[in-house]
Amino acid sequence: MPNRVAVLSDIHGVLPALEAVLAEPDVRAADRVVLTGDLTAGPQPAEVLDRLTGLGDRAVWISGNADRELLEYRRGERDTIPDPIAPWAAEQLRADHLALLAGLPRSLVLPVTGLGEVLFCHATPRDDEEVVLVDSRLERWAEVFAGLDEQVRTVVCGHTHMPFVRLAHGRLVVNPGSVGMPYGRAGAHWALLGPGVELRRTAFDAEAAVARVSAESGYPDIAEWADYFLHARATDADALAAFGPRDGRTAAP
Repeated sequence: MPNRVAVLSDIHGVLPALEAVLAEPDVRAADRVVLTGDLTAGPQPAEVLDRLTGLGDRAVWISGNADRELLEYRRGERDTIPDPIAPWAAEQLRADHLALLAGLPRSLVLPVTGLGEVLFCHATPRDDEEVVLVDSRLERWAEVFAGLDEQVRTVVCGHTHMPFVRLAHGRLVVNPGSVGMPYGRAGAHWALLGPGVELRRTAFDAEAAVARVSAESGYPDIAEWADYFLHARATDADALAAFGPRDGRTAAP
């Protein structure tokens, strides 16, 4: 059973942010590095996948909705992707990258010291793009937990790019936030599990990262993209306002 697990989610093809997190002593010492999806849809998709495969057996991979969409696009199963950078990112992937993404599970359960059986997924245990938030009502959590094994008392999810820890129906829910596209606060966000839960943020030189990504990525609008996301120009209030209607909530009467 792993004693310490680092959780990295929503890297979105941002290599400087990923490298900053991987350099953290607690990540380097972790027994496992769990990657909870949306690894590739961004300015350096191939470079990020190559860096992650270098982790070897320590890495535990999960697919996110953006990874699935890139794969579907390359297979000709869809003509468009809502994220403007995603079609470009899809075209940067080699055949071995596509094979890797095709083999990733949507979720998995891993025992972690102090937490027992932990379910890792991208968005929710049942869907890779369903939205749940720190302030989602308990009825919503009951819906997304339906059918979940009672032995699973901790659920780790990503997708919304905002870190939180909360209890819902006796289960601990952890969102590590986003490594490469944070909302609300700049820096690369991740989590450390075992025996408890710690939300972490790795600071890095955003200006230098913007310059590097702009120089190394061939995406046509890369300078604007990098400035917006690496500086976390979208606030948490912006993100919650955008995501809120997607968790099924209704306006108060």
